Amino acid sequence: MSLEFNKAFAAVLTAGIAFMGAGVIGGVLVHPHRLHEPAISLGAVTPEAAPAAAPAALEPISPLLAAANVENGRAIAARVCGSCHTFTEGGRAGVGPNLYGIVNNHHAHMAGFNYSPGMKAKESQPWDYEALNTFIAGPARAIPGTRMAYGGMNSASQRADLIAYLRSLAATPAPLP
Repeated sequence: MSLEFNKAFAAVLTAGIAFMGAGVIGGVLVHPHRLHEPAISLGAVTPEAAPAAAPAALEPISPLLAAANVENGRAIAARVCGSCHTFTEGGRAGVGPNLYGIVNNHHAHMAGFNYSPGMKAKESQPWDYEALNTFIAGPARAIPGTRMAYGGMNSASQRADLIAYLRSLAATPAPLP
């Protein structure tokens, strides 16, 4: 067996000891002066001084549903939602619940799924078209404390296509508004 491995190990070890020694010697020679207060003061920021921006109002989704494309919605669902949700009747839950029959069903609709407290609080409310629109646009804004990590969908036409697809996932689709 050659001594090349030993030479490489010794080189790394020597370099490490040299850097550590330089750090210790540098700390002894230079005595940094620790400040008792920050060098720059930005002033006190109170909640009243920085008001939160109000969320922009969403345009109603109902007028867009008549022209929505179910096939585009299916593609969007597969691309954006499919990693966490399933869409088949009686399908299993993934990271998120199965979305079959979601339109006009109540929030926290899937028995046995571990919903967040925010979602459970809305359990008696239905997933109507506007509730779905608001949630898809920004889940965390729609239901604070939701476990859904999705940031939201900005395009109203894409939301309409997705909702039209979700509407189609039922034995008897919900009537359009």
